[in-house]
Amino acid sequence: MIGQPYDLAGKRVYVAGHRGMVGSAIVRRLAREDCEIQTATRDTLDLTDQAAVRAWFAAHRPDAVFLAAAKVGGILANDSYPADFLYDNLMIEANIIEAAHAQRAEKLMFLGSSCIYPKFATQPIVEDALLTGPLEPTNEWYAIAKIAGIKLAQAYRRQHGADFVSVMPTNLYGPGDNYDLNASHVLPALIRKAHEAKLANADSIEIWGTGTPRREFLHVDDLADACVFLMQSYSEDGHVNAGSGEDIAIADLARMVCEVVGFEGRIEHDLSKPDGTPRKLMSGEKLAAMGWRPRIALRDGIAAAYQSFLDRSTPVRGLESDAAAT
Repeated sequence: MIGQPYDLAGKRVYVAGHRGMVGSAIVRRLAREDCEIQTATRDTLDLTDQAAVRAWFAAHRPDAVFLAAAKVGGILANDSYPADFLYDNLMIEANIIEAAHAQRAEKLMFLGSSCIYPKFATQPIVEDALLTGPLEPTNEWYAIAKIAGIKLAQAYRRQHGADFVSVMPTNLYGPGDNYDLNASHVLPALIRKAHEAKLANADSIEIWGTGTPRREFLHVDDLADACVFLMQSYSEDGHVNAGSGEDIAIADLARMVCEVVGFEGRIEHDLSKPDGTPRKLMSGEKLAAMGWRPRIALRDGIAAAYQSFLDRSTPVRGLESDAAAT
């Protein structure tokens, strides 16, 4: 399962999506490696423009690529903008993977999402569960794009011998997260709601659905470390799950966030809103067998994320972001 070591020292390493939560975490982690980090802002490179991506790769010729760029968002965003989520993500991944192959990049890592798996997949979800059942309807457009990315990386490996690998993160949180309540994922949304309710001396905060669905969370700095570890050591056809190996009910998560934030009011449920997938816990056995495990406990990670939110070193963002999970 462990491939020949890939040494990043002295390499030109392109991080696509470097301003997003995942991409910026990978840039932070790569600072500990002796490599040249390459980035491109949206103003200088439109990743949905095939000709522009090809020209950029020809000019910069990265040796390794972390494909963390994507359009992401929560249930509401996915349900409201299905064409955007499908088209933009297909274009981004297809353009970068093809350009990396054309310029003979030595290695590429495609980052997907846990939403690629069937809605009712057996828990914990192993990598082989892919394409064994129907997807969660509220984010199927994003999921289909990410499945296409996995298969595209596999296709270039099989047809051209390209050393392209894929990693599927679980739900992520941490510095640079999206706190826009119309587009964010559940944990940053809870942090913002609890914080604003605390400031307003509100009696309660409201969460979607019953609170019974269970979700797994991984701090983005742990993910970045896993990605660098896999870039250096993994070279196989199959994708790899990257998660914490533990899940928590949304209601319990809300209580934990309120405790960390210091909000002492009630938690009320809007039962008119959907729950989404009942449970989503990925198996981490494949990655653990290679010797990697996460370091940041959930409560500690939430406290650090809340401090980052207070510092607001990264502005609140809207729909455009990097690879993450729903």
